[in-house]
Amino acid sequence: MTVRSDKARGNAGGNTRTGDAVVPDDSGVRTPDGGEGEEAGGADGGRPLGSRAPHFIRRSRALHLSWQVVVFLVGLAVVVAGVIMLPLPGPGWVVIFLGMGIWATEFVWAQLALRWTRRKVSEAAQKAMDPRVRRRNITLTAIGLAVIAGIGGWYLWKYGLTMPWKIGGH
Repeated sequence: MTVRSDKARGNAGGNTRTGDAVVPDDSGVRTPDGGEGEEAGGADGGRPLGSRAPHFIRRSRALHLSWQVVVFLVGLAVVVAGVIMLPLPGPGWVVIFLGMGIWATEFVWAQLALRWTRRKVSEAAQKAMDPRVRRRNITLTAIGLAVIAGIGGWYLWKYGLTMPWKIGGH
């Protein structure tokens, strides 16, 4: 990602907070880094990057900073709960992405991470719909099930319905 300073370019437009230039691309969508319009606005309805805090909170620096701390802590608690749910029963990844969504209401880095994730998921979904990939996945699944059935059949032939921890026992 290329960051260009407004001062270095002699440009008065752009993000006044960071000094990053806002460069229009071919689609006419203005993006902070001159990147593609789809990444900047296609996946999330074209929302600009930055805080989504109410205006009265953004007006006061102290209030906005405390708002950011609260948003960060709430998002952190949700992400930690999701990480705990990964090995335990529960929707771990869903909760982690929910926490990232909470962070994305206030932090640009989380917004960019979610945009990247959405783009990758969309690409994977498109790739999975490719007939050759689907045929390969179905073939691999069928082979895997045949191997599991073969191992299960061998086990039943060799030991019957005896549980593995009782083999060779009393």
